[in-house]
Amino acid sequence: MIGTSGAELNQFNRMLSDRGLSPLRNRYHTLGLGYQNRLNDFVFGAELYHNRSNQSDLDGYRLGHRSSRFLLNVGYAFTEESRFQLIHYMSLGVGFLNFQMLKETEAQNLPDFLANPERGFILRENDIQRGTMRYGDFLTEIGFQLSYDFDLPGRKEALAVIAKLGYAFSPIEGKWTMSGMSFQNAQSGAFLRVGAGLTIPDRNFFYKDASMSFQLVSGIHFTKPNTFNSQLVQAGLEPLEGMPRNLGLKITGENEKLLYGVEVFNLAMDGDANSLKSHSLNSLRIYANAGWKLIEYRNMAIHGMGGIGYGNIRYTLSTDEKPDFPELFQQRDYDGYLKNSGLMAKPELSFEYAYPITKRKLIDLVFTTSIGYELALANYRLAELDMAGFMTAPYVSFGFGIRP
Repeated sequence: MIGTSGAELNQFNRMLSDRGLSPLRNRYHTLGLGYQNRLNDFVFGAELYHNRSNQSDLDGYRLGHRSSRFLLNVGYAFTEESRFQLIHYMSLGVGFLNFQMLKETEAQNLPDFLANPERGFILRENDIQRGTMRYGDFLTEIGFQLSYDFDLPGRKEALAVIAKLGYAFSPIEGKWTMSGMSFQNAQSGAFLRVGAGLTIPDRNFFYKDASMSFQLVSGIHFTKPNTFNSQLVQAGLEPLEGMPRNLGLKITGENEKLLYGVEVFNLAMDGDANSLKSHSLNSLRIYANAGWKLIEYRNMAIHGMGGIGYGNIRYTLSTDEKPDFPELFQQRDYDGYLKNSGLMAKPELSFEYAYPITKRKLIDLVFTTSIGYELALANYRLAELDMAGFMTAPYVSFGFGIRP
């Protein structure tokens, strides 16, 4: 789904106003995906959203904030199961917040960057650059959802056009304070989101070979940033140890033996760079998947899948101790940040076991083990260093979820 919200950084804007500067723009834009299932009149599901503010320019620096949130929701449908649905829902979840003020020009040479990385400051609460498990601090939403289903010729699925209107907020005061300043309002505000997705209409719900599953996935990617680490050591910094692990979610639909879906996960490595600084190497992957059910026997199946999508790579070198505002605003250069992005592709083989949890077999618990190989279709340079070799690697992942 895509959308917009009216969040505003009131306290930071007051600080800018006191110095005769223009306030930050008070909206952010949303991109996300979700899963939803209806049982009688009750609806439950999960959503993952990324929110990005408009960028502002100040003295050669770019200011802006980003947040993301993972929400579980439950709702009640005011309408009977039909093409049109009106649902009242509420959500509870966790989130992440990033506020940064960095110089507009980016480093062109990695050794020079590592020798003098301070290009502004980055503040993060629940730093998922160090791993998705760092999501935290409760967030809630309440609102209404309207949707309408359009038939797809020759398919058991239908196209659902969805609109959501509501209000998001943080229920606990003081949980989004960084460097002595509250960013609570960045996580609050009215929102409007619109989107589209695939749904299985109620008239096809009990069709044997059509379903959609939702899973949490986690695994290990068998790669190490050896070339990058050598540059860190030459600069007098500690290398990043181990191999990156992922955590994310996967939504898969099936119709007879055809498989399709979307997958998003976050890889992360982090550690101490020296006694004063810490660093992280992070990569987000988003795939559109398609495949075929190769073998099915009772509750077990083997799937062949392929995916193509988007990947990025981000390196952060940050100073551990920073002053509070407004001193931080006056002395700004503490952290360094490099990023790049491009296309990714992968083949994958999955082994699945489904266990029914009700006598009527309305919902299955689904367990999967997947092995695959990711291939970088871009150079993914950090400054001038090619990181495609780090992005290209075999992996193994494990999933757990539900399927109606």
